[in-house]
Amino acid sequence: MKKLILSLFIVGIIAACGDKNKDYLVKIKTEYGDMTVVLYDETPLHKKNFLELVRAKSYDSTNFHRVMKDFMIQGGNVAEKTGIPESLEARIPAEFVEGYYHTKGALAAARQPDHVNPEKESSATQFYIVDGTPWEMMSIDIGQLNRRMGELLQDTAYSDLLKQFQDLARKRDTKGMNDLAIANKALVEEKYGIDLNADISQYATEYQGVGGSPFLDGEYTVFGRVIEGIDVIDKIAAVETKRNDVTGENSSPIKPIFVTMEVIEMNKKKITETYGYEYPESEE
Repeated sequence: MKKLILSLFIVGIIAACGDKNKDYLVKIKTEYGDMTVVLYDETPLHKKNFLELVRAKSYDSTNFHRVMKDFMIQGGNVAEKTGIPESLEARIPAEFVEGYYHTKGALAAARQPDHVNPEKESSATQFYIVDGTPWEMMSIDIGQLNRRMGELLQDTAYSDLLKQFQDLARKRDTKGMNDLAIANKALVEEKYGIDLNADISQYATEYQGVGGSPFLDGEYTVFGRVIEGIDVIDKIAAVETKRNDVTGENSSPIKPIFVTMEVIEMNKKKITETYGYEYPESEE
């Protein structure tokens, strides 16, 4: 009998501590496709809060209400769904972790600005996923490239190139125009005898080849990242938007982008095998 009680006690301890070999992913479902995100153990308060909201179906039928191409897509406005304003007491303390940056696909917590929130505490519900500046644009002095390109296109010798830009402008294809400018970087450098390469030493190595929004680092808590469905970010970020009455930005999707979410329990080894996500060595 004593052995049975002891065995049950040990099992209880193991259950209470949780299985360190498993994790909980979150699948964010939209009409543009699904995104699977992993949540960081190093940001336990944000991870626990997000999982609780997903399990309670709090995010279901909310939408990505703020969308800005080459920046981020923001969702989680539960207050709009419930009609109950988010309590300031529900803010989550900031959990800034070295090594977790605002690279493309990063999942981070939205928050109120510094003048009313000096501790940079996170919203209890709202989050955003980084779209960010493409790496090829971060490594080039885009401002000078665009200025010089404008000068070059006034030369009739480049009328064919001008027509390409005009065609893209009519289609409002901003990405296409940026890509075309970058493709002609060498031409501009040779024409004006300048170097358009930007100083990339200021960016963490994690941004190389990926891109993101490094100016947000240390300002907003990054607590996870998209490990499947990164292309869905691009699709959502490219939707047509209108003026946001609150912020004044051109960031409100004309057609609502509703979401539903679910928690997926999976062994960490299986997550690495399936999604290629490597857990920090300290967790092994």
